[in-house]
Amino acid sequence: MSSGQNRVEVEINGERYTLVGDAPPENMIKISLEVDEKIKQVMKRNTRLSLYKAAILVALNISEELHILKQEYCNLVSMMEEEQEREPERKIRKK
Repeated sequence: MSSGQNRVEVEINGERYTLVGDAPPENMIKISLEVDEKIKQVMKRNTRLSLYKAAILVALNISEELHILKQEYCNLVSMMEEEQEREPERKIRKK
């Protein structure tokens, strides 16, 4: 393990995992708790699902959320860039 990496033990759906990464331990724990909750919700809705299939569904849901957030971010950046491009025009009109 290289310096600067954090290591935390978490439990997801009753299974223990060791997470190693650059993120602060609090963040890794928070994320693992969110994943645990999402898996439990999916498995509660369909009790026949295996953990593997529930994990795939959770991954797809999280990926969809990320995709939507990326689109929203890109839209906001575009709006800000358009606004910055119009700013010089406004200054000229005010004179």
